[in-house]
Amino acid sequence: MSRPVRSLTAAAAAARDALPAPDAAAFERLASSVLAAPGAALGPVLRAQLPGVAGIRWLRTAGLAPTARAGSLTAEQWSSLFRCWQATAAAPTAGGTAARRGGGRTSAHGHAPGALAAPRWH
Repeated sequence: MSRPVRSLTAAAAAARDALPAPDAAAFERLASSVLAAPGAALGPVLRAQLPGVAGIRWLRTAGLAPTARAGSLTAEQWSSLFRCWQATAAAPTAGGTAARRGGGRTSAHGHAPGALAAPRWH
């Protein structure tokens, strides 16, 4: 059973309508994730959508506080957020070599590859 699609705000819909068809579907995925918790602050919401500090960096460049709400975004801000999201989604991630090796843990002893635990003297 599919979940109903959350309706977009007028500003988000305007930003989506300005995009080509292939990007519109990706925009709707982002917007529905951001709008899933309408009362939530954007800082934590964007932390879940953008890697590292990209969400906080985007908020700063957009002139928004981390406590701003998704409903207050303008169409220009939605477009800017989507461009940021697209740029970071295409960025390489850490652990790329582990994926080529077959995934899973990168080290059997719980440390980064090549790292050794501190010796324990009993």
